[in-house]
Amino acid sequence: MAFSNLVLLFKLFSFLLLFRSTQSKLSADYYNKTCPKFQNIMQTILAEKQLSAPTTAAATLRVFFHDCFVNGCDSSMLIASNAFNKSERDANVNLSVAGDAFDLITRVKTALELGCPGVVSCSDILAVSARDLVVMVGGPFYEVVLGRKDSRESNPSIVDKNLPKALTPMNELLSLFSSKGFSAEEMVALVGAHTIGFSHCKEFANRIFNFSKTSEFDPAYNPVFAQGLRKLCANYTKSPAMSAFNDVYTPGKFDNMYYKNLQIGLGLLSSDQAMVTDNRTKPFVD
Repeated sequence: MAFSNLVLLFKLFSFLLLFRSTQSKLSADYYNKTCPKFQNIMQTILAEKQLSAPTTAAATLRVFFHDCFVNGCDSSMLIASNAFNKSERDANVNLSVAGDAFDLITRVKTALELGCPGVVSCSDILAVSARDLVVMVGGPFYEVVLGRKDSRESNPSIVDKNLPKALTPMNELLSLFSSKGFSAEEMVALVGAHTIGFSHCKEFANRIFNFSKTSEFDPAYNPVFAQGLRKLCANYTKSPAMSAFNDVYTPGKFDNMYYKNLQIGLGLLSSDQAMVTDNRTKPFVD
């Protein structure tokens, strides 16, 4: 990925961190006095978790995005449901989020509570975890300001209208990102987070099975890739956990291969592939 594009992408991640932030003053050294071992504790647990479960980076980055885009970076995505209340995690779009992210935050929070009780917020843990894990899989370092407070509310009813989905048309995608203050170029950069991780077959099944009267699969796909996906997902209705990497070449590396894949028909999701055909986004993919 060109250096200028990397700078843009991580400025965007940093900007996400400021969405609906609390009234407290945010700073990079917020915990220097109250929890001086904050970074060391986090890095140790993050490294252990990523090594044991390589899907952790993508899962955490997705949770971070889903948290910030719905109601600000307030960790409302981390609140669990109970007998009286449903939470954001119960929204349909969040049901497929890998559990490794939640397990990671629980581990980090537990360790920090032992070292400095009642000091570090879960929203700060999530933000720093996303940054550090991106670095671990090849992305550059960017500064995260700290000092957010955690939400005590989590409303699943507001999730769907605030998050992009695999079948969301380009006009709606651009409108959604614009409502959050992002341009078409910035949207393309943020969606580049799909360079790591995977998607379940149900998210792209419409493109590989009975696509139209004249084609079994979406002709925008590379034919060999489409046939491979059809074999992989043949039993996806019986095995809903079946999935494919978003980036078939370097699925665990944070690089720009995702954009190159779009240009040769290897974009997994229809919303991704649309970015290379729409004149409003294609120049930035290129």
